[in-house]
Amino acid sequence: MTAAAPAKRVAVLDYGSGNVHSAVKALAKAGAEVELTRDPAAVLAADGLLVPGVGAFDAVMAQLRAVRGDELIDRRLAGGRPVLGICVGEQIMFERGIERGIETEGLGQWPGTVRELSADVLPHMGWNTVEAPEGSVLFDGIADERFYFVHSNAAVDWTLEGRNEATRPLVTWADHGERFVAAVENGPLSATQFHPEKSGEAGIQLLRNWIASF
Repeated sequence: MTAAAPAKRVAVLDYGSGNVHSAVKALAKAGAEVELTRDPAAVLAADGLLVPGVGAFDAVMAQLRAVRGDELIDRRLAGGRPVLGICVGEQIMFERGIERGIETEGLGQWPGTVRELSADVLPHMGWNTVEAPEGSVLFDGIADERFYFVHSNAAVDWTLEGRNEATRPLVTWADHGERFVAAVENGPLSATQFHPEKSGEAGIQLLRNWIASF
């Protein structure tokens, strides 16, 4: 009998953001061996890294830089090591964010600005559908499901193109007042504006899909 493959090790970056424990529980339910840590060696050694994010863009960036999380994310991506950002953890991957009139430099992994949505009701809170592209790994088998959003800001434009079809980023969209980026799959870097850990079985399956990709 062939022995079962060992569980993938996923580090959840512990830099002061809220809601980390629900992310840890969801990853464990998805089959990962999970560690909540800010230890650089553990973050770099893990098979996957999840970057949560709750709150204002500028506060999250300050907290992240305080534990040198920006450097750790850079190092992982430079080595082709998987990273998944969630909610503000997606937003900070863009060049900048504007919130409450404050403009803050992001991680610059993707071009573009995160800003407040043009919607009659904010925050965008609750379940919503998404428009996933053909070939998506994250949404394999769950493209028609609903996911749970809690946010007022988002990226509404996407300009990064791949060098060829194989490197073309896969962008998933949703709508609340206007179309916005709901998820991105771009080589080792993936992110969701919604909360997989609050999205029931569909969210758990998305995390399983991500874990199975590395």
